[in-house]
Amino acid sequence: MLFTEDFLHYVWKFRLFDRINLRTTADEELEVYSVGLHNSHAGPDFQNARIRIGETTWAGNAELHLSSSDWQRHGHTSDNAYDNVILHVVYRDDEPLFRTDGRKVPTLELKDRISPDLYNRYHNLVFGNQTIIPCEASIATVDGLTMQNWLTRILVERLEKRSEAVIAALAVNRGDWEETFYQFLSANFGFKTNALPFELMAKSLPQSILAKNKNNPMQIEALIFGQAGFLKDDLQDEYPRSLKKEYDYLSKKYSLQPVENHLWKFLRMRPQNFPTIRLAQFAALVIQSNHLFSKVLEVRDVKGLRDLFTDIKINEYWETHYRFDKESKPAGKSLGHASIDTILLNTVVLFLFSYGRHLQLQHFVSRALKLLENIPAEQNNITADFANLGVNINTAFESQALLELKNTYCDYKKCLQCGVGIKILKPC
Repeated sequence: MLFTEDFLHYVWKFRLFDRINLRTTADEELEVYSVGLHNSHAGPDFQNARIRIGETTWAGNAELHLSSSDWQRHGHTSDNAYDNVILHVVYRDDEPLFRTDGRKVPTLELKDRISPDLYNRYHNLVFGNQTIIPCEASIATVDGLTMQNWLTRILVERLEKRSEAVIAALAVNRGDWEETFYQFLSANFGFKTNALPFELMAKSLPQSILAKNKNNPMQIEALIFGQAGFLKDDLQDEYPRSLKKEYDYLSKKYSLQPVENHLWKFLRMRPQNFPTIRLAQFAALVIQSNHLFSKVLEVRDVKGLRDLFTDIKINEYWETHYRFDKESKPAGKSLGHASIDTILLNTVVLFLFSYGRHLQLQHFVSRALKLLENIPAEQNNITADFANLGVNINTAFESQALLELKNTYCDYKKCLQCGVGIKILKPC
């Protein structure tokens, strides 16, 4: 049989082995009262197991291996942490085991106690010929309650992992949520392709400097475009020349160093997504909004949050330009509905969740999850694949969870740690 130790853990955890007339390899009568709690850290695999061997009841840890000889191969013979193992559970017993004090370790062999049907379903799931995900032939049969419960769990896992970056940045910013939000919001205005230079620009231009020039829109635009590195060249149009003049003065006043202009990417992008347009939109948002994160905390519905980013009036110069000194046909350059939802998804949701989790304010965590339920699902290759497999995807709550499912579980074939995989494998 071809399987990993994880499969043995799965069989033990859910008691999916023949439990009739259990006996140890020393032919002692065995009864399993509790398999224990699965331990994902260092030490024995299952903690606080409870069994009876002969007339004696034992409480302690259980260790699992494919073969008994793995005990010595893994260095447990000389490790005192394994002296309290009350049962060694193996697929194949190939040698007797002894603790550091010389006492024999009771062993249960499962080789003839795992049903061929369970093994075949596991083998087909993990080692079968799949093109998208391991359970692609079965995922549509999983009931809605199981799917919803699992997606909720892994969505929270995803947000918890992403919130670690927020809390790390918060520490660097000395607990300033507004500054941290401003930096993440800036990065998300880059929409992946230009996220890095946007982030560097924001970190090089603290909100405190912008606040000092809040009443002068031209200076705000000059600071943002200047720090982005777009005001170094000789410029022809009056508007960029005015920006350059302002920036030359302000950069000396505040000892500013711009980011490298070569970091910005224009290639294979729609003009509406050019970094110059995104910077103009970001500048307009800064001019229009004071203490934006505080407003995010106050607004309770998705419409109100969208309104914070809607109808942002960028400088009229950009109505006929996509880049400095290159005139184009007139076109509106406000943030579109899809772009606003992307900002809500990647910044607002993340910060509501991080704020609530960090300060133990559950209502903000709940608001983050509720907001995801009111944002349409993302359209990408992963969600398209799941939709083709029969999975219903209507909201960003579901699409974000499915991204986590694919990237964290499916791609690594962690079917035995996945609620969907466990449901498919369990006997009917």
